Amino acid sequence: MSLRLFSILTALLINLSYQPHFLMNRNNTHPPVAKKIPHRLVKHGDVRIDNYYWMKDRNDPAVISHLERENTYFNEMTTHLEPLRNTLFGEMKSRLKEDDSSVPVFKNGYYYQTRFTPGQQYPVYVRWAPGEEDKAEILADVNEMAKGHEYYHLTGLNISPDNRYAAFGIDTVGRRLYTIYIKDLISGKMLTGDIPGTTGHTEWANDSKTLFYVVKNPVTLRSERIRKHIAGTDVENDKDVYYEEDETFGTSIAKSKSGQFIFIQSYSTLSTEYRYLDAGNPEGDFIIFQPREKDLEYGLAHVGDRFFILTNIDGAKNFKIMTTPIDKTGKEHWKDYISHRDDILIEDITEFEDYLVLEERRNGLLQIRILRFDGTAGYLIPFDEETYTVSVFANPEMQTDVLRFAYNSLTTPTSVFDFNMTTRTRKLMKTQEIPGGYDPEQYTSERLWITARDGKKVAVSLVRRNDTPRSPDTPLLLYGYGSYGYTVDPRFSTSRLSLLDRGFIFAIAHIRGGEYLGRAWYEDGKLLNKKNTFYDFIDAAKALVQMGYTSPQHLYAEGGSAGGLLMGAVINMEPGLFHGVIAAVPFVDVLTTMLDDSIPLTTSEYDEWGNPDDEQFYHYIKSYSPYDNVERKDYPNLLVTTGLHDSQVQYFEPAKWVAKLREYKTDDNLLLLYIDMDSGHGGASGRYNALKDIAREYAFIIGLEMRE
Repeated sequence: MSLRLFSILTALLINLSYQPHFLMNRNNTHPPVAKKIPHRLVKHGDVRIDNYYWMKDRNDPAVISHLERENTYFNEMTTHLEPLRNTLFGEMKSRLKEDDSSVPVFKNGYYYQTRFTPGQQYPVYVRWAPGEEDKAEILADVNEMAKGHEYYHLTGLNISPDNRYAAFGIDTVGRRLYTIYIKDLISGKMLTGDIPGTTGHTEWANDSKTLFYVVKNPVTLRSERIRKHIAGTDVENDKDVYYEEDETFGTSIAKSKSGQFIFIQSYSTLSTEYRYLDAGNPEGDFIIFQPREKDLEYGLAHVGDRFFILTNIDGAKNFKIMTTPIDKTGKEHWKDYISHRDDILIEDITEFEDYLVLEERRNGLLQIRILRFDGTAGYLIPFDEETYTVSVFANPEMQTDVLRFAYNSLTTPTSVFDFNMTTRTRKLMKTQEIPGGYDPEQYTSERLWITARDGKKVAVSLVRRNDTPRSPDTPLLLYGYGSYGYTVDPRFSTSRLSLLDRGFIFAIAHIRGGEYLGRAWYEDGKLLNKKNTFYDFIDAAKALVQMGYTSPQHLYAEGGSAGGLLMGAVINMEPGLFHGVIAAVPFVDVLTTMLDDSIPLTTSEYDEWGNPDDEQFYHYIKSYSPYDNVERKDYPNLLVTTGLHDSQVQYFEPAKWVAKLREYKTDDNLLLLYIDMDSGHGGASGRYNALKDIAREYAFIIGLEMRE
């Protein structure tokens, strides 16, 4: 470790006798030993014995007792890190503008804004009529609403077309099961008829009294049913509108930006189907737009007398745009508007009265293309940095020539722009303010291309301080995900500055399983190609070492959820490559979970991982599933986190994995499990509590550097 890094870290610690204190913890504290109850699992004639299957029962006091012992062990083993955690949290909090607010968004006669006030964890949602900002009315003060709750999340705030009612969903557990409430904005009172067990998202019909919402299955948490509620009436009178019978599909509700149609979307990983209804006729029947077909995906936008369709039909792997009249919706009527391009992935579209805006990805980078319906030549909005992130957002109005988008990069804080699509001029509406100051010129970002073992080029985005050298002694944190086609873009983070200013390099490996290089990049990292995801990450890590950015003694890795699966797989394959690993809410018991269709999300993910009822997929998943491949060997230092109420990756997956690692590993490296007993997949609620989660993770890897 460099003298510079050592001096900075040492100065931050209250307890200067750090090393002896740590050794004392190691010598006198023993990790929890989970009891072993053999459970026999048989499939395709293959027998597996799971000694920790019993942890699945959250109602078993022995399970809760074991999790509490894990937390006690974590606290005892990291007591010496508490001063550092507090320092990190203080730094991160100091970079947040406490009296912050969003750029106002105009919709249907009102400006809407999200505000934060000093010392408060949660947002306040307000609105005002033009010219009356000083009379802004509070739609929801989540700080007041959250009092008395350890966890609180408001989602789906939705105003009725007549501007009288606000509907929103509340989750007080973290399991993503929301109760919908309706507030009368004239009287300020809540209407009777709370609606439990939903996704929290709603759509109003144009009569401003009929509300459509999505109900989840209470066991599997599959979004399976659309219902209709009349504001102010008893929920018992609500009617079913649609039930999704196929257990591999979920369903959702949305309204066209034009306000003319309400859509029901049925979706699986590789197939979609829409139904639509005139929003002015809520008692009508939904009509199928185009019946579902295997591997046919499409999305809809409505403009004037036609629908725009973003689809992969006819082998359009990177998607294309088609149109059809509103009265002829079957695929036989669809006509090309933007043809498929092999080198450009169309990720999304935003419709206006006179324009269509495309969000595209080319060679890994996002770009915004503007098309005018009058046939004028389209154009791209120019951006200059080597690696960056840009996204279109908050454009609810159709009758405007102004597009709002947000831009940032690994070194550039987020800026919100209003772009005039006619004059091609942009107006800066807000730049992320960092109290205490931030100088982007002190940091350097770059994008590398490394060669994977099969010859594919994999991009790696990096950021570091200018005075941080590329050196075998430099600590580097490599982040990865690589599933579901989700691309981890190079975004700015104020929290990350606490690592960069301590001499760390931060890197993102844009591995297969995401769509960084188009749809083919995703397909080459899923199903029977899943191991490419792991190989890409390993090869990227090795390349960074070979290029002199770091060394295995100072190399760290992090991933969450499916990225936690990535962490589990790579440390089974290459345990000596990393000094420390953070696996957040990790999906590590892949085979057992995918064989259990009562577990949330299982049935909808067969197209991602494969259905292990098929023997070929069974053996392939088993060959990489982290839990099934734990061996008697040395593993790196490991921090695993989970939430008791996690609805995406159940708490027992990481708990079982840690128990098995404790049984098998042959080293004396750290193995810590932290369970948030009050939250779910997304971690703690509240802007400050979330920072404590990050500080906990950063303190872990900084602490490992202090040992070197």
